[in-house]
Amino acid sequence: MKVNYNISAMVANNALQKNDKLLSESLQRLSSGLKIANAKDNPSGLAMSRRMNSQIEGLGVANDSSNDAISIVQVADGSLSEIQEILQRMNQLAIQASNGTLTENDRKTIQEEVTQLKEEIDRMAETTQFNGQSILDGSFDLKGYVTDASGKTNPNFRVSSYSDNFEAGKYEIRGIDVDFINLTGKTGVDKKALICTEAVKKNIEIYKIDENGNEEKYMTSNMIADVNEDVLTLSDSTGKKIQIQMDDKYTGTLKVEIAAAGAMTMQVGANEGQTLDIRIPEVSLTTLGLYNLDMATEKGAKEAIESVKGAIETINSIRSRLGAYQNRLEHTVSSLDITVENMTAAYSRIMDVDMAEEMTVYSTQQVLSQAGTSMMAQANERPSQVLQLLQ
Repeated sequence: MKVNYNISAMVANNALQKNDKLLSESLQRLSSGLKIANAKDNPSGLAMSRRMNSQIEGLGVANDSSNDAISIVQVADGSLSEIQEILQRMNQLAIQASNGTLTENDRKTIQEEVTQLKEEIDRMAETTQFNGQSILDGSFDLKGYVTDASGKTNPNFRVSSYSDNFEAGKYEIRGIDVDFINLTGKTGVDKKALICTEAVKKNIEIYKIDENGNEEKYMTSNMIADVNEDVLTLSDSTGKKIQIQMDDKYTGTLKVEIAAAGAMTMQVGANEGQTLDIRIPEVSLTTLGLYNLDMATEKGAKEAIESVKGAIETINSIRSRLGAYQNRLEHTVSSLDITVENMTAAYSRIMDVDMAEEMTVYSTQQVLSQAGTSMMAQANERPSQVLQLLQ
């Protein structure tokens, strides 16, 4: 028996400290609900869980962004729905004005209503906004530019729109020979209409120019050139289509640059590049071909029937595109919800403690700690037994 060094007490103390440490860690896990309360608990698991948590948080924001995109589409579609109703009314008026039983005064009365309806279309297109941004003025459509020989943008011409399958790049439209007729006085508006002979229309060709200056004929599948008011439209049987608005007469070759940019880009994922571009074409009397709509004469009324029909088809096309966007976005939201659910479950498996299992560990450590405390007390009593030998 020794007095200076109580080895038994030291052994009991070490065991007590170890059990107390494990008891504290178990208590921390139970109180926080986390299996990994500190980095030392599971370094690799902590790193993985932090990445997962970042992804989960990002997906939540992407979900909000996708729902915002759905709201934008719904706002645009709501206005287009009313514009479509206006066009249906215009169609009725055009058919009515084409009736030979009407007098000139009758058609003037019809034209007054048509003028008001046209103004309402323009007003709705200009005032339809989301978060202070106009969404029907072409701000969120893919951009294209008409340039002169020096490469500068020509202010007298602009690309109104082009189809999704029209590839980005530089083009030359050759064989153009167009003039304008001033319609001021006929319709009461200061607007010119593009005129082009059928022979010239057949000679118009479009070429794509690559980076090395090589050219290739584009839109070779039964390309059709058409004019409507001040817009030249080139289209083919594959669905490729480009519209160029002209504000000045022109003869020769137009240089056009198509940029695959300008659409409203929505972040629908948590990572870079996980985006969806929403194209909302410009809606105006010009793009609908209704700027010079005139039903004051029987001839004008008959021509208006076809013009309004074309405008209705244009609105139908835009609404179909928006409907497709909305369906896609709704699937995107559903996918994001499922992904967040699954990733949260994985995150929980790594980070969250099993309370029942941990409570078992806590109870065990608590018993061991109590036993260690008791043994420590017993070990501290052993040196006092030496006194019996000194009596």
